[in-house]
Amino acid sequence: MIVKGFEGYLARLGVTDPGAPSAEALSALQRAHLERVPYDNIDIQLGRPPGIEPELSARRFAAGRGGYCFHLNGGFAALLEALGYDVTRHAGGVHHEPDGRGAGGNHLTLTVRVGGEAWFVDAGLGDGPYEPLPLRAGTYRQGPFTYRMEPSATDPDGWIFHNDPGSSFPVMEFAGRPVSMADFADEHLRLSTAPDSPFLNAFAALRRDAKGIDLLRGRVLTRIDAAGRAERTLDTPQEWFTALTDVFGRNLDGIDADDRSLLWDRVTRAHEKWLADRSRS
Repeated sequence: MIVKGFEGYLARLGVTDPGAPSAEALSALQRAHLERVPYDNIDIQLGRPPGIEPELSARRFAAGRGGYCFHLNGGFAALLEALGYDVTRHAGGVHHEPDGRGAGGNHLTLTVRVGGEAWFVDAGLGDGPYEPLPLRAGTYRQGPFTYRMEPSATDPDGWIFHNDPGSSFPVMEFAGRPVSMADFADEHLRLSTAPDSPFLNAFAALRRDAKGIDLLRGRVLTRIDAAGRAERTLDTPQEWFTALTDVFGRNLDGIDADDRSLLWDRVTRAHEKWLADRSRS
């Protein structure tokens, strides 16, 4: 069954028949999403952040584009609901300190009930789990990465997700109560336009697969897998844009010559500042 309005989205995922709702089908959909729809902030870097309406995100994914959590999980939630899944949206908080806590709303995450069990589902963390995690306390191994779930200490229905120690952030906490996409409108505006927003000040693209993670931060392309961490600097615009298409599967048809020049200049300035800061530390 291909649900009307989501044909292009499912084609992007490489899914011809999503089947009836099940834990196995849900896992297959998340895997396909992480492999084929990259986490990226290209449009924010270009100064034209897209809206977070799920219908818009679905069309963008069908056209080969990516996004960040509000787009990725917003679109994925709408797709899952159209396929018959019981989906709940939650406000989360991504923290860059191991003891960081709170669900401040800088992240949208999902829980899904299927087959009598609840699952933590997230296609918008960039370097988070490859497959859904059971919504119960425990430690979970996926490929070379280890994750942990624990109940929130302050929200009786909330949860804390502990990312793999080598990932880009250690902790994300989310509240138990359901929210809607409208609840993220103000935070999306801030994250995509505020001068101090990391999404405006630093370029990032991430893609997850069964064996590891591809990460492009600024001009440094990194592969993280069981063999460790391999990095290389992309020295030319051709290398950089080729990586976006070949490694991350990002369609760049809507990025013209002026856009490419602007993007390359931005990432180069940020890269040079990073090098200068590192040399002083």
